Amino acid sequence: MNMRISAGEFTERSLQIIRDLKHLEGPMLPILHAIQAEFGYVPEEVKPIIASELNLSRAEVHGVVTFYHDFREHPAGRHVLKLCHAEACQSMGSDRIADRVRELFGIDFHQTTLDGAVTLEPVYCLGLCACAPAAMLDGEVYGRVDEHCLDEIITEVRR
Repeated sequence: MNMRISAGEFTERSLQIIRDLKHLEGPMLPILHAIQAEFGYVPEEVKPIIASELNLSRAEVHGVVTFYHDFREHPAGRHVLKLCHAEACQSMGSDRIADRVRELFGIDFHQTTLDGAVTLEPVYCLGLCACAPAAMLDGEVYGRVDEHCLDEIITEVRR
């Protein structure tokens, strides 16, 4: 993913993704996932292009992007740390873990550290309810997250 592309190249790459996928039934989600995979986020500039190609309003595209927590409107950090906030994780102390992470990194959910190292995101179930509280770092899941596990995760992202 090369973020240093010209506006024309950006538009052309976006159009190619959209045109490759718009034949699918319910194409918006696959298109948004592909755009995010290509650029690391769903840029504001691509929403009108998607809307035009799918004959939708910009508001409809924006609504989908903002409704689903996995879509980003800004580039993420080098690492993405997701902390589960589902009921099982909350009952096992996920709020305490989240408070500690926010304190250590000096950011809140949906923010990225100033050095671009970590983006912190809430997630509402990782499917590890029996191993709560749960977290995910760059796609790798962690169960029974405690202070020791949290220290390992933080060490990993600071490398």
